[in-house]
Amino acid sequence: MEKQLTRIFDLHYHQQNNYKKEDSLTSKVNGKWEKISTDEFISMGQKMSMAFLKMGLKPGDKIAIISNNRSEWHITDLGITQMGGISVPIYPTITEDDYAYIMNDAEIKCCFVSDADLFQKVSNIKSQVPSLESVYTFDQVTGAKNWKEVLELDANGDFSAVQTIMDGIQTEDLATLIYTSGTTGRPKGVMLSHKNLVSNSLSSRKRLPCDHNSRALSFLPLCHVYERMVAYMYIYVGVSIYYAESMETIGDDLKDVKPQIFTAVPRLLEKVYDKIMAKGMELTGIKRALFFWAVGLGQRYEIEGNNPFFNFQLKLANKIIFSKWREALGGNALAVASGAAALQPRLARIFLAAQIPVMEGYGLTETSPVISVNCEENNGVRIGTVGRPLDDVTVKIAEDGEILVKGPNVMMGYYKKPEATAEVFTEDGFFKTGDIGELSADNFLKITGRKKETFKTSGGKYIAPQVIENKMKESSFIEQLMVVGEGEKHPSAVIQPAFDFLKDYCKRKNIPFTDNASIVKNQRIIDRIQKEVDFYNEGFAKYEQVKRFILVPDVWGIDSGEMTPTMKIKRAVVKAKYLDQIEAIYR
Repeated sequence: MEKQLTRIFDLHYHQQNNYKKEDSLTSKVNGKWEKISTDEFISMGQKMSMAFLKMGLKPGDKIAIISNNRSEWHITDLGITQMGGISVPIYPTITEDDYAYIMNDAEIKCCFVSDADLFQKVSNIKSQVPSLESVYTFDQVTGAKNWKEVLELDANGDFSAVQTIMDGIQTEDLATLIYTSGTTGRPKGVMLSHKNLVSNSLSSRKRLPCDHNSRALSFLPLCHVYERMVAYMYIYVGVSIYYAESMETIGDDLKDVKPQIFTAVPRLLEKVYDKIMAKGMELTGIKRALFFWAVGLGQRYEIEGNNPFFNFQLKLANKIIFSKWREALGGNALAVASGAAALQPRLARIFLAAQIPVMEGYGLTETSPVISVNCEENNGVRIGTVGRPLDDVTVKIAEDGEILVKGPNVMMGYYKKPEATAEVFTEDGFFKTGDIGELSADNFLKITGRKKETFKTSGGKYIAPQVIENKMKESSFIEQLMVVGEGEKHPSAVIQPAFDFLKDYCKRKNIPFTDNASIVKNQRIIDRIQKEVDFYNEGFAKYEQVKRFILVPDVWGIDSGEMTPTMKIKRAVVKAKYLDQIEAIYR
């Protein structure tokens, strides 16, 4: 059966033919879960396809979706792909200037947005995008065309014209343009074919411990290839997709849905862990002692080689302490797929000890995205690695340590950028990921840095900042940290403290906390964070150790420009923002 699944929409019909669901897609609207069945999902997708043709749209036309995660996103996406259109998902959080750039670069004909705010953003730049003919909203917005108008445009029409187009769509045809969020410069349009996304969905499925009786909670942005590919995999497997109401309601939504699977980024898992630890700090007496006893066990956990007494203790800890952690995630999690950035090994260790199966993976937009992922089957988990490569993906390490990849998941190229495309492929057709890594004897991949971010000190020593940053962010006092020092005597760091944690800490220690600006100048806080830096420095060679740091009062974010939508630091932006203070360190 799987050999016939070569286009994205084939996955949807596979669900209809094999695992019809009452709750194929479910969104929370005004506090109530609203279900859409498999048949309704496909029927609405077909209506969208017919309407697009009636509107004069043709195969190859580009249609943008700018929205939060919701059922309408996938219905619209199905409507686009079936009629040979190219879907262009755009991050809701980027600037109007980037909207205009992407829409002009892709020559967007039609656009769907979720709400009034996004409608306003697109309306503001519509005059700058000559190709943009129409904008529709998913919410009811005064003065805007609603997406239901498209659904009803040709509701009783003849599907045969769409079917003819579908029959002619090949697996190698372009399916989507995904504009990379990029830490520097303008975003590039990554061209992904049906084959790229379908092959990755089918291969990743082998690492997924779920079936058609499972539920997934979806909250990572669908405009990012990671959540989108995983959602296609859910559709193929027959996993029911529930969309979280918002990032703020995830805790309640997890308890409501009780999912077997969900995706996460390390920052989210760090926040979950910090929240658990903060509650533990509030405990007293025997409860507090038991809590930190369990945490101590979790920090010493190994996949293999734990002695019988340790295993007995861990079993007890799971019963009396860690069971509450699992309940907070809904109590049913069979897999929490972590991606988009490096996961701290201590987090992987403690979650695995608590029987919360956090499975770290690795990939890029250009690889649709999964290259490798940990999996509990076949002894497939190694803490500190991103797992073994997928079965149809070949990974090799270049002489300079760069990870090279070949497989059906690797992109067609960058849209309208043949030179940029040529630059990222080797002569023998391997994609250059830009990441530095190692492959173990048993084929586990470990990421050790980012090629472009590695720098040399004036002493000629190479520094991989990501490794240092990831380790130091294990501290409860540190929210974000960026290592600097290219061409200088030693590495230093710009640190954004974890202000929520600091508030609690100051309360316990009777340190006045009026605002962020004053607390980062408080000598007691500077000295306390110095202790943290000293502690983590011990794990690094002398030349790698952070000798000086500055504390900054700003909270780095997507809207303020220091972070990409996938929560990676925009190094050039952060460096420019604090340039005077950084230069003062070395003066």
